[in-house]
Amino acid sequence: MDYLNNDDEFDSSSSYTVRSNRRFHQDDEPDFGLDRVCLIPYRWWIDAQCESDRVEGVLYTVSCNSDSEFEILLHLKKEEDREKIKRLELGFSERRYALVPEGTWLRALKRYNDFNNTMKDFRSLVHSEAEDCLLDLFPLQLRIFVSWETNSLVAKISQKENMDEFYKKACYIFDSEYNLVHIWDFSGQTTQLFMNDKVRLQDNSAFQPGKEVLLELQVHGLSDSMRDNGCSEKIADRSEMECSSHSGSVMMNGCTGSVIRNIKQTNSFQGNSYRAIRSLGLIGLHNLGNTCFMNSAIQCLAHTTKLVDFFLGDYRKEINYENPLGMNGELALAFGDLLRRLWVPGASPVSPRTFKSKLANFAPQFCGYSQHDSQELLAFLLDGLHEDLNRVKRKPYHEVKDADGRPDDELAEEYWRNHLARNDSIVVDLCQGQFRSTLVCPMCKKVSITFDPFMYLSLPLPSTMMRTMTLTVMSTDGITMPSIITVTVPERGTLKDLIGALSASCSLGDDETLLVAEIYKNRIFRFLEEPSESLVDIRDLDKLAAYRLQKNNEASPLVVFVHELAEKYYFSGKEGFDYRPFGIPVMARLSSISGGDDVRREFLKLISPFMMSNEDILDDCDKEEDASKKLTEDDELGETTSSAAVVSDEDSNSETDDFEFYLPLGIGNVKIKLNEPLPFTELPGMLQVFVLWSDKMLKKYDKYHLNLLPEVLTPQLLPKRTQESLSFYKCLEAFLKEEPLGPEDMWYCPTCKKPQQATKKLDLWRLPEILVVHLKRFSYSRFFKNKLETFVDFPINDLDLSSYIAHRNNQSLNRYMLYAISCHYGGLGGGHYTAFVRYGHDTWYEFDDSSVVPVSEETIKTSAAYVLFYKKV
Repeated sequence: MDYLNNDDEFDSSSSYTVRSNRRFHQDDEPDFGLDRVCLIPYRWWIDAQCESDRVEGVLYTVSCNSDSEFEILLHLKKEEDREKIKRLELGFSERRYALVPEGTWLRALKRYNDFNNTMKDFRSLVHSEAEDCLLDLFPLQLRIFVSWETNSLVAKISQKENMDEFYKKACYIFDSEYNLVHIWDFSGQTTQLFMNDKVRLQDNSAFQPGKEVLLELQVHGLSDSMRDNGCSEKIADRSEMECSSHSGSVMMNGCTGSVIRNIKQTNSFQGNSYRAIRSLGLIGLHNLGNTCFMNSAIQCLAHTTKLVDFFLGDYRKEINYENPLGMNGELALAFGDLLRRLWVPGASPVSPRTFKSKLANFAPQFCGYSQHDSQELLAFLLDGLHEDLNRVKRKPYHEVKDADGRPDDELAEEYWRNHLARNDSIVVDLCQGQFRSTLVCPMCKKVSITFDPFMYLSLPLPSTMMRTMTLTVMSTDGITMPSIITVTVPERGTLKDLIGALSASCSLGDDETLLVAEIYKNRIFRFLEEPSESLVDIRDLDKLAAYRLQKNNEASPLVVFVHELAEKYYFSGKEGFDYRPFGIPVMARLSSISGGDDVRREFLKLISPFMMSNEDILDDCDKEEDASKKLTEDDELGETTSSAAVVSDEDSNSETDDFEFYLPLGIGNVKIKLNEPLPFTELPGMLQVFVLWSDKMLKKYDKYHLNLLPEVLTPQLLPKRTQESLSFYKCLEAFLKEEPLGPEDMWYCPTCKKPQQATKKLDLWRLPEILVVHLKRFSYSRFFKNKLETFVDFPINDLDLSSYIAHRNNQSLNRYMLYAISCHYGGLGGGHYTAFVRYGHDTWYEFDDSSVVPVSEETIKTSAAYVLFYKKV
């Protein structure tokens, strides 16, 4: 029942009055244009009601006396006989209707629509029942006023204000010649009408009793009234004629099907609307400009059954206007209004402009018309709806208590009670579960167990594809030459995987460890020390070296030697030198180093494997002679013989003929002098030393092996990669496996009294009714952002999480059925979002903005699947 004023506006493209929702204070005068009210069969109300609808209705007995064949006069007399009311409530067969809010009407339509789709295999049974229940939908204009003489409502239905067909249908419904019509008002609107007119009568002496108010009812269930007055055959024949005359093959949101055309005339549906009602929820959303991410997420939520039922009910009474973390109810109101528009009978795509505007007011990141992430929108929307609808007005404070050896069951229940004491909403009821989180300190082995709520699971995509990586392994024992080792690791593995493969390949000793460094322009660019660091950060063109170091001196300072050459140049007639690094830096950990002699001694030890023998030096010098052809054979041989002498003690002590050592201090380099202490009392964590090589030393050492530093993978050797496939359960296992926290997520150990890089293990403890699963397709590294096109083989009808639940005493079912998917096609920063939605039992539709088309179940499994929605079965 929609109360209309003279200044009400109508949308000619819709069968509903256009109105805006407003918030009223208790002392405001009732506004009869706020909520729409519909007349439906009483049994619809019984079947469709939920917890929020359980209100006491006002029962009216309707009598009809028409003085003219062109006007129906209805008297709605409030029933006072309690025994009669009880008998009617118990289900005696009489013609009964209910006045309900628009949301309840939509939920009733949705319920029958879902039932019909689920039971479509029993078509003969469903056809008769559905045709009987959903046979008619039409608007009825009437004028209503309060009759104070009879203390009843009087409604006039005029043929002038209604189409001839609708007027005749109204005659059939309200004809009380055979049986009385009873109407329950569960909307409270008729009571408000009595109260409103009474106030006006007292406050305005000029007010004339019987002032009429124009109304529009959405009327349903014509066959329900015909069952008892003997007119069912006549109406059935007429409906069949109307069905044949108005049906046709038309486009509905991009889907061709046999539906009843909606004749837009005086804002009404005309003819049999049964098939049109079967399209409930199959309505697209206009793309406002890169808003496909939002449309995809909304369509998934718009087909979450219990969430839809909630918003089709009287959800406004649960809005928490006092919550400082909420949005004053505006987000919930905007979402509820959008959801209702998506579930009204009809086939016109909806523009979500108002909802987007409200969303942008509270989440500036979604302002404008740039592409965004549908999962980020879902996370914000679910959290925002929760706070707007939080039933807790005053959040109590609960101190987190330590486990103290208590059983997990007891501890988990305490955490959950504390959570619900502060967070209680339809979102919590449906979407929130509970983790068991276990942290172990690597130093003192302190174990901390907490039970934390979650709204969705963000599952990583562990790679099933392998990657080859080539590194140079450098020894620090002064004996072993560098070696080139190629290992195979997971493509999206971690540093831990790389070090494990290297350790096996180079037969690493129990007393040794590997320190991996990236070499850039012959210097250490960075050390790779975090075990959980992703190998995606390492490019194929990078150059890596792994240094074998002793474990027993890991706390000692690291000394890195960088090799340099002095190249002579002339500028403006003046001679100068340019210092250029070369080769692979060598390094060692030194427990004590005090002066220049210690630095020189350690360096000579590290490069001793590169020293060439006399024969090697002679061969190199012969090659130089053939290349230059500038010296005689005797002179070349004499010089070579002189240079080939074994390094004597005198050569070792020369500061000018072999090596010079420098420290990068301040704005320049400070030369390290032999037999003198270093210019600091305590060594830093890492000491870098530049070593200037003389020409003499360059001839005594093997420069080839000193420069042996290949790329991780030469581009020409890149293998052809095939599309990888991954099991959903493998993703879940990767999410639940134990792993160390990152340096940015250190845990403060209460025993050690300082942050520690603890290991963390997550377990599923309590599962929600609606399980939202986010597949982490977008990866971010130092150099680039990437989207993983991995195909995830996810279950559709039989997701079973029983073996992944740590709470073994939990007797609830842990099986789920997929009902919606948010998909992303294309690359990062662009692409396009769509949604797949299960409609009924086994019918799937693709929602691509304003287009809605049926698809087969086989087509919904793609590498574009991004967010999965499951419901418990």
